[in-house]
This record gives sequence, C-alpha cells and structure tokens, in this order.
Amino acid sequence: MSLARTLPRLGVRNLGRVAAYRLLLATRLHPVCRLASGPIRGESFAPPGRLREGEASHYWRDSARYFDCIELPLAGNRPDWHYRPASGASVAASGRPWWEAGDFDTQLGDIKDIWDISRFNWVLALAQRAARGDGQNLAQLNDWLADWVEHNPPYTGYNWKCGQEASIRVMHLAMAALILGQANDPLPGLRALVRVHLARVRPTVAYAIAQDNNHGICEAAALFIGGAWLAQADGDATARAWMNQGRRQLEERAVRLIADDGGFSMYSVTYHREFLDALSMAEVWRRTQGLPAFSACYRDRTSRAARWLAACVHPQSGNAPNIGANDGTRLLPLTDTGYRDFRPSVQLACVLFCGARAYGETGGWDVPLHWLDIAIPDAALPATRSRLCGDSGFALLKSRSEDVQAFMRFPHYRFRPSHADPLHVDLWIDGRNILRGPGSYRYHAEPEWLDYFPGVAAHNTVQFDGLDAMPRVGRFLFGDWLRLADGPVLEEGADRQDFVAAYRHASGARHERKVSLRIGELEVCDTIAGFRKRAVVRWRLMPGAWRVNAQGVSLDRLRLTVQSDGEPPGIRLVEGWEARCYGEKDRLPVLEIEMTRPGRVTTRVEWKVT
Repeated sequence: MSLARTLPRLGVRNLGRVAAYRLLLATRLHPVCRLASGPIRGESFAPPGRLREGEASHYWRDSARYFDCIELPLAGNRPDWHYRPASGASVAASGRPWWEAGDFDTQLGDIKDIWDISRFNWVLALAQRAARGDGQNLAQLNDWLADWVEHNPPYTGYNWKCGQEASIRVMHLAMAALILGQANDPLPGLRALVRVHLARVRPTVAYAIAQDNNHGICEAAALFIGGAWLAQADGDATARAWMNQGRRQLEERAVRLIADDGGFSMYSVTYHREFLDALSMAEVWRRTQGLPAFSACYRDRTSRAARWLAACVHPQSGNAPNIGANDGTRLLPLTDTGYRDFRPSVQLACVLFCGARAYGETGGWDVPLHWLDIAIPDAALPATRSRLCGDSGFALLKSRSEDVQAFMRFPHYRFRPSHADPLHVDLWIDGRNILRGPGSYRYHAEPEWLDYFPGVAAHNTVQFDGLDAMPRVGRFLFGDWLRLADGPVLEEGADRQDFVAAYRHASGARHERKVSLRIGELEVCDTIAGFRKRAVVRWRLMPGAWRVNAQGVSLDRLRLTVQSDGEPPGIRLVEGWEARCYGEKDRLPVLEIEMTRPGRVTTRVEWKVT
C-alpha cells in the first residue's frame, strides 16, 4: 500500500517515461538499440598553440584516483578500465550491448567502481599539465583516450550504460579543449568521440528527465555543450538540434528542480555541487563560444542555487554538511583541494551566476576560474546569515559573534527523499563538524549498509519503536513521505536564533524539535509522544575520546548534557558509522538517549567549557 500511495507523488508523466523506456529496451524497440558506430581513429588533442601558466593538478601521475578520495597505484602505464577497488579485481568486459547489462548484478558488484575513472577526471589533470608544455602528459592523454575507446567500443559494455556517465565524459573533454586552446578547432578524432557520446545520450533523455534529479541536468548540459561544439566545427543540423534541445532542457530543468530558496530536488549538499558544476560548465562554454544568454528566469534560479551552496560551506575549511545522499562526485576537479572542499565549485558558480566572489582572498578556489579564462569580479557576496529554506526543507542558524553554524533538515518533500532524516541537526564549531550526518557509503552493498546509511538510525534525530521514519519501497525510494505537522519557524534575536518544527510518523508518534543557538551553546528540545514502547534520540559525534558521565559526554572543552522532564532517560555511547567519501566507511561515537514514556528531553551542547 505504501508503494501505491507513493507512486503518484513521482508524477504520472515520469512513471510513463520510465515504463516506456524499460519496455522498449526489453523488446529491443528503443531507438538507442539501433545505434552503431565505426572505429574512432586519430588523436584527440594536438600540442597547445600557446603555453599556459597556472597551478596544475598533481593527481593521476603514478596512481588512479577513485571517487576523488581513494588513491590506488597504477599497475601499468594505463588504467584498468574495469577494475573494482572494492574487490581488488577486474571485471571482464561484457562485450555485449550496454542495455543487456544489469544494474545491480551480484557478480558485477557496484557498477560505480567501474564508471568512476571512465568519467575522464584524469583528462582534466593531464590537459592542465600538457597546457604548461609537458609533452609527456599530452602523449599520455591521447594514449589513454585511445586505450579507453579500444576497451570500451561505442555502445558496448558497462561504461555506455548510463547517459549521465556519457555526458560527464563530454563535459570533461570540452573543458580540456578549452584548457588546451582547441575548442574552436578540435581534431577529427575528438569530434568523432564527442559525436558517438551525444548519439548515446540523446535517445534516452526522457528517462533521465523522469528521475527529476542530476541526470537530466547533466545530460542537458552535455547536449548543449557538445551540440554547440560540433555545430561550430562541422556545421551539421543534427549537432545544432542537440544544442537546441540541451538549451531547452537546461532551462526547463532549472525551473523545475531548483526551488525558490535555491535548494535542489535531491536534498543533498554533494549532489547540489554536482548539478551546479554541470550548469557552470554549460555557462563557461556559452560565454567562451559567444552563444546567446540563457533566459532571465534561468539566470535567477542558477543564482539562487549558487547562493544556497555558498551558505552551506564553511569559508575557512571549505567543508560542508554531509547531509543527504553522497555519491562521491566532484564534477570539475581542476584543483587538488580535495573532495570535501566545496569552495572551488562555489566560487566558480557565484562568479558566473551572481557576478560576485564568494571568497575575497586568493586561494585554490580561484584555480578553475584561471584555467577556464573567467575574470574574477571585484564585487563580493554579502556574509551568510541565518536563513530558512522552506521549499527545500533546510534551515541554517548562524551565530553573529562566533564561528558556529547549525543546519537543520525538516520534511518538506516535493521530490523523492533519499534519506530518512526528519529534523536532523548538523553542528559546526570553528570548522569542526561536531554533530554530523552519515553519507551514503555505497549504492550497491550488503543489505544492512543499504538500510543503515539512509535510515533514521544514522541521523541526529528521533527513532520511534525501532521503525524507520519512512518505509523503504525500493533501493532509492522511500514511501509515505512525511509532512510537517507544525512549523517551520525561524526567529532571530541579537544573540539568539531559534528554529522549531514538528512532524507526525505514520505510526501516530509525534516529534517536535526546537533548536536554539546562543553564544557558547546549542540547545535542542525534543517533545516526543505517541510511540508504543521506546523512542531513541541519537547524536552522532565527531570522532574522539569522548568521556561518558551521568548527564552526557564531554571531549576537551566540549560538553553535551541531557535532561528530561520525567524519569531519567537511558544514556549510552555506542558505535556508529559515517561515509565522508563514497566507498569508504569509518566508525564514530553515537550518543543514544532512550525514553520509554512520552515527554521532553533537552540536549545542550556547550563549547569553551572550562
């Protein structure tokens, strides 16, 4: 019944698109099944006409880099395009058309292991070094691309299965051409490589649109960039049609998926960066090629989206809350600043879409602007203040006198939620993530991990009677989407910010949470009722040697204490898990507060305790 109630929320047209896609693939009647391509020959990039200066990435020299976090030595002169770091073994190339490969084959494992290095992140690093005159890196770039094509012939095998993955390759090839000064005169081999990719993307765009997520935006960006590129180079009508479709789809997706408050349909900080990077690459291409501007409505939405992400990022560390799904994507890795540093993406997007810098001082976050020939404006964004994002279900409480931020999630779902995180709280003090979210770990893993990371038990909130906040009805789908019972309300004072919201669980239980940020203290008051046997409040703590006492826990000058208005709750420190990067999980301490009767429990986090 939960699935039946949830499917209409996904949209009748979207369900129809998915059903048609799957039926046509199963019957081999889909136009994509008729694609064919001859061999792709010739080098992709020529020596640069002029040498460039600038900070180039040091990645991809003697090691392969998976999910922008996991470094593994290269076994030979070229990557193994079908190697799985999770198992330490290679998967045999299927040799079959991509549509015959399963999504989650047990033998294959996590297909993202194979997809990741085939996104061509390495193309950017090698292009940067080649642009500085390193002929060995230019030869390596052409050699690796030829080797990739040899082991992944068009439309055959795992690396052609996903239209978004093909789109990311197109975007990275285009950015490499800009870096090497070859966007206006691409070699025939590069044009052929881009063309076979766009021919793969175009027939399945409707399926990507049906997801209402990053896929439709990335595929639209690739069609716009690649179509404009080939239309200029080859002058053919097909490429021009791809460009026009990409432009239309970018405009439509931005209006639909970006909320008025700037939040994105996926309710995820890392996915927000991914789609924003795709939009940034489309805008960079538009500007460098002198193409007409996007609509005023599109520019307004992209500006809001850039400001939303800027508000989430700690300006000194570059880190951001690990809220929502996290698939290990840093879509435009032109710097070595690392996966958890969001500043390069924020700076680029704010310059492009807001006409202002997010960060005033010069740093690694300016490197993408240099390589993509985007001037840095004098104007700067105003400092972030507390804000309520009612459309996307986020709230930010920001201290006016301390380097302290608290982020809240609340259930307001226009699109499918990926995590059961109602009223989750993230706390940051001096750039340290004191109370933190879980991430995703993997999308193909043992069932206990697939349940744990997105579930309510892996968030800083309340769990009723051992139930998840929403029933899981699919690998990427929760049912019975929660709704607010009260709130959200955010109030600001001179030295205090308050947030309050409440929701009711399908079982009848109710949770109201009031979060108050004051100088030196965060207070969270949870009013809990309607459960049968027990309710558990969890606080996922930053790793460290926390000491347990009768009132709570402490670490150095941090103290977390718990009080209730009834019988003393049970307090225990247990082991939990987090995944800051995709494919890796680490232990962390979790404080559990168990209540067996309705009532109010107050958690107080104090810092600078003497």
